[in-house]
Amino acid sequence: MLETSQPSLRQEQHPLIHRLAERILNYWQKYLSLSAYSLPEGLGYVEGKLEGERLRIENRCYQTPQFRKMHLELAKVGNNLDILHCVMFPHTAYPLPIFGCDIVAGRGGISAAIADLSPSNPEKTLSSGYIKSLSALPKVSFAEVRDLPAWADIFSDFCLFVRPRDAAEEQDFLDMASNYLRIHCQQAVTSNPVSPQQQKLYSAGQKYYCTKQQQNDKTRRVLEKAFGKEWAENYMTTVLFDVPQVETNPAALKEKTSL
Repeated sequence: MLETSQPSLRQEQHPLIHRLAERILNYWQKYLSLSAYSLPEGLGYVEGKLEGERLRIENRCYQTPQFRKMHLELAKVGNNLDILHCVMFPHTAYPLPIFGCDIVAGRGGISAAIADLSPSNPEKTLSSGYIKSLSALPKVSFAEVRDLPAWADIFSDFCLFVRPRDAAEEQDFLDMASNYLRIHCQQAVTSNPVSPQQQKLYSAGQKYYCTKQQQNDKTRRVLEKAFGKEWAENYMTTVLFDVPQVETNPAALKEKTSL
């Protein structure tokens, strides 16, 4: 059983981060068949210092027959900065996009909130099932829509990147991100493995996604300041955005496991 009520950094974080973290863990348990995923030793929970402030990072990882790695990272820097990062990497044998979600909250409120289902196929497009379900969601408007960084050609046309202005917009973001996650889980459990030839293409798509995300200078600079360049590089490439290997037995991925 996946416990969602045990003490966690989310209990101390911005309410939107707390609520979305709870929603993510609940949806994973509700819709998917979870098993444990082993992180590199010593990286489940880490502490450091960032400009004199205590930095804490908590990582939770799971896997399922459809997903090779489902990662929820929560970080807190003193009382000044709260971060949520979530990504769901499909097994390379499954024709699924990559769910990603991030929230950055400071003393002045939420500075950035992003959610997307990023295509991992060569065409960089979502399947018709995803497009139909996402297009049917209620339309939501935000006062401040943020521009994506120059390296961010990995995101879909449905990418939501905003700065919520008030509690109502925070609720709207929570609802939209939750809907993206729900649709993703529902689509995933009905999907089937692709051919070995197609699998190589999806593996390449995930590699491209990870390579682009590793170019996020803001994340890298924070980690380097707190833990040093070597640690930051290892964390970026083994915990946050690890490049997948092509799996040789897609049929075996259909075997159900439970946590």
